[in-house]
Amino acid sequence: MIKKEEKEKSEEIAEEKVEKEEEESEEKSAIKKKEKDVEAVLNIYTSFNNTIAHVTDASGRTIAKVSGGMVTKHSRLKANPTIAMFIAKRISENMKEKGIRSLYVRIRAKTGSTGPGPGANAIIKSLSREGFKIINILDTTRVPRGGPKKKGGRRGRRV
Repeated sequence: MIKKEEKEKSEEIAEEKVEKEEEESEEKSAIKKKEKDVEAVLNIYTSFNNTIAHVTDASGRTIAKVSGGMVTKHSRLKANPTIAMFIAKRISENMKEKGIRSLYVRIRAKTGSTGPGPGANAIIKSLSREGFKIINILDTTRVPRGGPKKKGGRRGRRV
């Protein structure tokens, strides 16, 4: 008789423990759901001489800024895609500390140039490999519309 009562009590205690564990796991999953992706804006300026990557939050405050000169001391390598990968690695370390998981990317080249420099695609590719979600890629290169007369005279610059 006493053993049956003890068994029933131990079964009730075990059931209560299981219920508490289920409630705690539901609370943990609710906490994980509340953590949303923090979004940032990655501004990439690429010329054929340098690559600059600047990460800001949605309001425009700087999170990280890395240029080719901060990664390499060889002036001729600053616009290299390999150096751009190192730039992306440094930026990703800073963004992971802040909890940023998704990015809006703005690529800007030198005004009037034919296209962005060689580092832009390398930065985007390496950041996507690091696990960042790229939401949007936008080209914000400025386009000249007339403006002052170009240097070189009527027949252009003679070499």
